[in-house]
Parts: sequence; C-alpha cells; structure tokens
Amino acid sequence: MTRHQQGLVLMVSGILILSPDALLIRLVDMDVFATAVWRGILQAIGLGVLLVMFYGRRTAAAFLAIGWFGLVIAAVIAAAHFAFLGGIIHTSVANALVIMASTPFHAAIMSRVLLKEEIPVRTWVAIVAGLGGIAVIVWDGIGQGSWFGDLMALAAALLLAFEFTLLRNAKQINMIPATLIGAILTSLVAFGVHGGVPVPDADQALWLAVMGLLVLPPATALMTLGPRYLSAPEVALILLLETVLGPIWVWVVIHEVPSSWALGGGAVVVVTLIAHAVSSLRAERRRAAAVI
Repeated sequence: MTRHQQGLVLMVSGILILSPDALLIRLVDMDVFATAVWRGILQAIGLGVLLVMFYGRRTAAAFLAIGWFGLVIAAVIAAAHFAFLGGIIHTSVANALVIMASTPFHAAIMSRVLLKEEIPVRTWVAIVAGLGGIAVIVWDGIGQGSWFGDLMALAAALLLAFEFTLLRNAKQINMIPATLIGAILTSLVAFGVHGGVPVPDADQALWLAVMGLLVLPPATALMTLGPRYLSAPEVALILLLETVLGPIWVWVVIHEVPSSWALGGGAVVVVTLIAHAVSSLRAERRRAAAVI
C-alpha cells in the first residue's frame, strides 16, 4: 500500500474500533468519576502492553522522548477525557457525538491563533455553519434539561481541538506515551474525587474490560498514527464515522432514539463537515496539478 492508503486503513480501523465506546459507557452505568477510575487504569494497561510490544527495550526511551510538551498534552488529554464522559453520561449520545464532531472547526481556529496557520475562507464558512448546527442541538438540550451534558461535550470538543493543535506542533514525536500518561492522570484525579476505587458488579466489570482493554488502546494507537499519512480534511471526514456509528450502536442496543432536533442539528454539522472536507481535497488536487 502507498503511505496514503496506509493512513486511510489506520484511521478507518481506529474509528471503527472506537465507535461502540459511547454505548459501552452507557452499559457500564456508573457515575463520571467512578467510570474514569477504571477507564483510565485499563486504558493505561492496554496502551502499555502495545508500547512494550512495539518498542521492547526502547519503551523507556519512547516516554523520555515526549519531554515536557508531552506532559502538557497528557494533561489536556485527561481534561478532555472527563469532559467526554460528562457529555456522554449527561446528555444523549447523539447530542454528545455530533457536538464533538465540531472539533476540526475549533482546531482550525486554534491553529490560526496559536500556530499562525492560514485558514481559507471555506473553513470560516464551515465554522459558522457547523456552530449553527451545534446551537440547534444545545437549544434542544436546554428544553430537555440536558444542557449541562451538551456543554460538557462542547468542552470536550474544545479540549480535543487543543490537543490536536499541540500534536500538530510536535508531529515528529510519537505521542502515544503521552496518551498513556493522560489515562493515568485521568484515573488518579478520578480516584481522588471519588474517594477510592469503585467496585463494579459482574456486568459492569465485563463492559469496563471490553472498553478499557479491547476498544480504547488499539483505537487510540491507530488514530495517533493515521494522521501522519493523511491531510487534515481527510482526517476530519473519517472522524465523522464515529458521529454516525456511535448513536447507531446506542439506538440498536439500548433503544435511545435521537430527537428530531438532534437529527436536524446533526445533519447540519455532518453535511458541513463533508462539504468542507471535499472542498479542501479538491483545492489540494488543484494545487498539486498546478505544481506538476
């Protein structure tokens, strides 16, 4: 495969593995901090196994390579983790995932402000349209009493955008070790707030193990490696798979039907993201053809 094809396989595989994550959080049915304790512990164990398998004796060197910048990214990852859990638990999965689909828009703004990257007009238009769709979802959430969960999901989108901006600034370094540290931080903070390690029942333990050991580690690793081979518009387009597949998992398994407002606002966000990604890809092809 070409490098481009490798990137597509890595990203699509990561998103497909991650797609039942929101469903598993609902099936665990624990509060935010209790879920975060076990989620962080198990994700760290799973990522640790993957890193040792990949690096072997060079695992310690991989951790040292991330430097202080990697620790900052780890802290942002931990904060995004709590915001994501709060969004999934306190609002509908459809609302949370569609709101978080705005992450590429926020990342574009942060890249312009922090990294001084130029942002084309089409991206600004997409930002306005996407935020309009989010406003529809949040307005519906206020009426349903789920505004807190919607705001948590929006906070998660902002934190993820900040994480992606930081990663873009250090793209030459493998930051999977930073993700592992972020998982440990998540677990430690949750442990302190919760006041101990919660004891799950048999069903909760099963879903926690599936989520923390089988879903999160490989999905995180694949989605960290994939963007090295793909342009930002392609990554944004592939990330939409979670927005589509996540609510479907929940709809099919626990019958949580998205509201018409959530579907309408979600349609605006999804169509906007697709149009922006396609437009960006066409612009890249025109630039490539001009060079040739």
